[in-house]
Amino acid sequence: MNVYDELVQRGFVQQVSNESALRALLEKEKITCYIGFDPTATSLHVGNLVQIMALAHMQRAGHRPIALMGGGTVMIGDPSGRTELRQLLTLEQITANAAKIREQFSRFISFENDKALLINNADWLLKLNYVEFLRDIGRHFSVNRMLATEAYKTRLETGLTFLEFNYQVLQAYDYLMLHRRYGCVLQMGGNDQWGNILPGADLVRKVENKEVFALTTPLLTTASGQKMGKTAAGAVWLSAEKFKPYDFYQYWINVDDRDVIKLLRLYTFLSLAEIAKLEKLQGAELRTAKELLASEVTTLLHGKEEAEKAKKAAHALFSHEGEGAEIPTMRLNSSRFAQGMKAIDLFHLAGLSPSKSEARRLIEGGGAYVNRRRIESIEDVITAADFEDDALLLRAGKKRYLKVVVEDD
Repeated sequence: MNVYDELVQRGFVQQVSNESALRALLEKEKITCYIGFDPTATSLHVGNLVQIMALAHMQRAGHRPIALMGGGTVMIGDPSGRTELRQLLTLEQITANAAKIREQFSRFISFENDKALLINNADWLLKLNYVEFLRDIGRHFSVNRMLATEAYKTRLETGLTFLEFNYQVLQAYDYLMLHRRYGCVLQMGGNDQWGNILPGADLVRKVENKEVFALTTPLLTTASGQKMGKTAAGAVWLSAEKFKPYDFYQYWINVDDRDVIKLLRLYTFLSLAEIAKLEKLQGAELRTAKELLASEVTTLLHGKEEAEKAKKAAHALFSHEGEGAEIPTMRLNSSRFAQGMKAIDLFHLAGLSPSKSEARRLIEGGGAYVNRRRIESIEDVITAADFEDDALLLRAGKKRYLKVVVEDD
């Protein structure tokens, strides 16, 4: 199958420039493509994983992906989707973040024998001569056209800095440099980047008189409307230090039934034929598909051993043997329980309910447990006397567990 058709059928394609020409090119040639990742933190997250998987599919089809680390662009900050200026990082922070993120790419993409490239745009952006750059590159950009893009229109309402205004131009310059140095002809990214990707393709056309392509992936939301990769406790990170393998496994086990097939297409390398068979499962049978999803994604990121450990720990919990299992843990100071803490507050604080009203509904529905004891009333208070060996085992519904451990100052 043409890799473009594969990407479409798996749900990776939202917008594309000159679809028929790109599809024909991918049919007859092995190309070089890229996606940029700004190292704004020490880890990427599940939202970024869609982009990494897109690059991995390109590589598996014989094409050469470039993972471009935005060591230069992150010094400015992408205004897309922001209502205020991003926090500016020091060069030391950027370098440290980039080093951590590099390890995560290699879980999905092989960089052996130049089958893929990992490049930092700081290599050329930090050496630019400002006046020269304005004359050679800046003259190709229309300010009116730039201000019409969604990212800039939104920021004009709250205040757009001149610093951020340069971001689109620098991202476009990245495409030109990658085209010149490596023959790159396709830039991909999230759909919020469409306004930044097209100017790059346009710049290459103007400067090099060559058609290159742009493709964006959809910005994923769950069936409940929540942004993919977000939990009550925060982002689902790819780093084991920031998000434990067990928690990562549990995230996929607990996805909405309506999302399972979509996520199998996007986040695993299972064939479309295999996934089509799973699509026929309904009701309780969907647990099989969820376990497969959790196992596949956790194995890709953390390895088979960690995936198996997470699976066994989950099974132990479901069979009521969870006290010794490797489950997510939250530490709280013992003083919090001196006067007692309402169960509603505890379940919300633990991230098992996104709000106190949700915690109230959970308790009223009979789905809240402490040490296997069902919380019967919204007035129930948890005190130090409820702890066993300085720990509590909380359960929300049938699937979500969290251990609370008390400690003194």
